Amino acid sequence: MTIAKEGETIQVHSYKHNGKIHRVWQETVVLKGTRNIVIGANERTLVTESDGRTWLTREPSICYFHAEHWFNIICMLREDGVYYYINMSSPFVYDNKSLKYIDYDLDVKVFPDMSYMILDEDEYAEHRKQMGYPDVIDQILQKNLDTLLGWIKQRRGPFASDFIEVWTSRYEFYKQVKKSK
Repeated sequence: MTIAKEGETIQVHSYKHNGKIHRVWQETVVLKGTRNIVIGANERTLVTESDGRTWLTREPSICYFHAEHWFNIICMLREDGVYYYINMSSPFVYDNKSLKYIDYDLDVKVFPDMSYMILDEDEYAEHRKQMGYPDVIDQILQKNLDTLLGWIKQRRGPFASDFIEVWTSRYEFYKQVKKSK
């Protein structure tokens, strides 16, 4: 498997269980790339929806993807603090300068005070029937949701107090490198 290289710009592709493209983020800078973890950053990047609509992200974001966990975490840096949006998803694969995963509808929103809300349970139930998610996928997602909620409560991974500072600093470095070219 190829590995995303630090400093390179990649796309992020989200698919649905039926193999159809869901959403594409045009530019994400890789801050860390290993076989198991990709940490990226973007701001004001173009996002294309499956129906062709486009929009720009509003704020800088640090994105955390893992090859063993069934979720990815978007840390949105806003004036009043860091908000987290978590997609319950397949582990990522990296192919042809694109990071790819399957979005399984269920989401979690975490607020700066670390309170959280589980979102889109109805969408998950509907798509589970429509696309025929097997029971094993449901079991994996529920187990990984429990893992994620543990990370939030224990301030692990992207929820750790120094995570944002470390990766925002790295992102600023790469932005300066890009400007000097």
